[in-house]
Amino acid sequence: MQCEELAARLEEFPRRHFAYLPSNIEFLGNLTEILEGPRIFVKRDDQIGLGIGGNKTRKLEFLLGDALEQGKSKVVTFGGPQSNHARQTVAAARRVGLDPILFLFGEEPEEYTGNLLLDRLMGATIHFIPFESGAKRLEEAVRDMKSEALSFPDVSPQDSYLIPVGGESPVGLLGYVNAALEIHRQMETMGIELSHVVVAAGTGGTVAGLTAGFRLLGSGVKVIGVDVGALWKEFEPSIASSATATARQIDSEIEITVEDFLLVSGFVGDGYAVPSKEGVEAIRLLARHEGIFLDPVYTGKGMAGLIGLVRKGFFDRSDNVLFIHTGGVPALFAKGKEVLALL
Repeated sequence: MQCEELAARLEEFPRRHFAYLPSNIEFLGNLTEILEGPRIFVKRDDQIGLGIGGNKTRKLEFLLGDALEQGKSKVVTFGGPQSNHARQTVAAARRVGLDPILFLFGEEPEEYTGNLLLDRLMGATIHFIPFESGAKRLEEAVRDMKSEALSFPDVSPQDSYLIPVGGESPVGLLGYVNAALEIHRQMETMGIELSHVVVAAGTGGTVAGLTAGFRLLGSGVKVIGVDVGALWKEFEPSIASSATATARQIDSEIEITVEDFLLVSGFVGDGYAVPSKEGVEAIRLLARHEGIFLDPVYTGKGMAGLIGLVRKGFFDRSDNVLFIHTGGVPALFAKGKEVLALL
């Protein structure tokens, strides 16, 4: 599919424009020199605006467009207390005049910090739902939370638009089909042949959207997701299924399999949202050599995965690798003590 055709198809979907696009692509010259590997670039989706920015803004453009098209008055979503997705959803809802309602895993903390502080500043209605991480898989908790949310008096199917964890739905993932198109055009303009795109994988939605986008374009770019949480059963098939469902909104014949992307494990550390030694090393490297801040939950571990692949010789020296900075910097302030302890 040609760029113009894909762009035209994406314009057919309801959408609200929140982001400053295209986001910048920067060459990480110092990091490239330190690692003595491929040429490494970063796409600054942390700087696309709306509630401090982050990758979920791309998805929310389509999700909020759909919510408004359906005439909803409330937006309901789910996540952890430091959810970047929740924070950006609240910001998007406020921008278009919808009431944001959050259902967050866990007990209400004594102190509101990081993303949670920003949620409160924006006036979100917040419900805390206890969740024992060892008791059941996250997908089971998410399913139960949706059912529980609909039992609350301030949530109803008639006026509430429910957004899955991470904005992972075929509608939301169109945001990263659009990002693949954007990257393709930027690299053409820069005269660079891109070999790989690397991104942190929490729910896997960004990996799925990018994979769908590059497949639709007939691009040979390989998307690599770095698992930062080990939260899901059958993670790879789930990503492939999401990518196929997203792409089929545009091309009904397409089929995406686990061979179309790569999921890298081994960089979670002690668990989801727990800063890891390798992740903090990546945060330190980017801060001290590029003046770029990563977060300890997603991008730090994602960059740790990229660095680990470079050190293992996964890439050729001639490769051009793009890291997607998906945002999440507020988590640095919520987990500052843990990060400093690992420096």
